Amino acid sequence: MAHLNPDHPIRSLLVLGGARSGKSRYAQRLAEASGRLPVLVATAQAHDAEMAARIARHAAGRDARWTLIEEPIALAETLRREGREDRILVVDCATLWLSNLLLRGDDLFGATDELTQIAARLAGPVIFVSNEVGQGIVPENAVARGFRDAQGWLNQALAEACEAAVLVSAGLAILLKPATEPRFTL
Repeated sequence: MAHLNPDHPIRSLLVLGGARSGKSRYAQRLAEASGRLPVLVATAQAHDAEMAARIARHAAGRDARWTLIEEPIALAETLRREGREDRILVVDCATLWLSNLLLRGDDLFGATDELTQIAARLAGPVIFVSNEVGQGIVPENAVARGFRDAQGWLNQALAEACEAAVLVSAGLAILLKPATEPRFTL
């Protein structure tokens, strides 16, 4: 995990990375080091045993300090309601939220716009965890290509809306925005 810069506190951070890159662990460590009450806003749904095991593995890595809010769809509303100065919200993850909306046939661009608008106005700090899915092979079907494109647009919108962004690869954080390392303060 990158060291935090005490001279540059931030209110919003996007943590990008591929599958098993260490992005969730990085976000968790930042939240725990913030001195605030950490709140996980989980977007995953356990539709099968493998996903249930993934969710359980993530839960096992959090201690009693954490509050869990499960919200697969109404993310902007949840952030608006739960954001407070004494808390730090960790959204894990924006990719699963987007796929939940896609499966429902929701307006992905409208939802992305709503989410990015609220991210800038929260009463307390937030960390968004999201997958970088556009660096691989072009998917063979239109639905998968549409999702990949929507995910890329969501990541761009969140990167623009957030004060800071990092890319996590092999457990190492690479600062994308701003030029100094992020830190959350009370």
